[in-house]
Amino acid sequence: MNVRTLCLAILNLGDSTGYEIRKLSTEGHFTHFVDASYGSIYPALNKLEVDGMVTSREEIQVGKPARKVYSITDQGRAAFAEALTRPVGKDVFKSEFLLLAMNAEIMDPAHVVRAINAQIDYLTSELAIIDEAQGSVDMEGADWVAEYGRTCIQVSIDYIKAHRGSLEAIAGKRFGEYANQAAIAAE
Repeated sequence: MNVRTLCLAILNLGDSTGYEIRKLSTEGHFTHFVDASYGSIYPALNKLEVDGMVTSREEIQVGKPARKVYSITDQGRAAFAEALTRPVGKDVFKSEFLLLAMNAEIMDPAHVVRAINAQIDYLTSELAIIDEAQGSVDMEGADWVAEYGRTCIQVSIDYIKAHRGSLEAIAGKRFGEYANQAAIAAE
């Protein structure tokens, strides 16, 4: 999948501005699918318009600049449906927390405890986002995706809580060694 397909997916649910597409792709229902920035969304929308996949219109706003609203065309819907039939890429998962956990033995134990607590808080906030968004898109598949996401996040929370003691026990085992090396390097 790419930004182009993401734009078509969002427009398939209804008309949107580039700003709204960006917001949905970073804070909304489409957060976990494709990374999209303003720098990639607007060129994708322009190309989609040139290719006849979307149309745009300007809407006048009182006291504000006009906004450009995009709509998907029948050709765009067909292209979107076709894009969904292509083999999907591998899921991408990156976690700074896991890098920290992998190196817990060289870290101050107090920092590891704070990081564990922060990760649990972050994952809990992600669950709240899913709960808030659930049911706001009229698609049965969206509910399935929400449940999948909720399950993955809840398993992560449960694992961290059940095994935090073992990570805390690793924390700091080599901290003094690294702290001494840093002090020597600073001299």
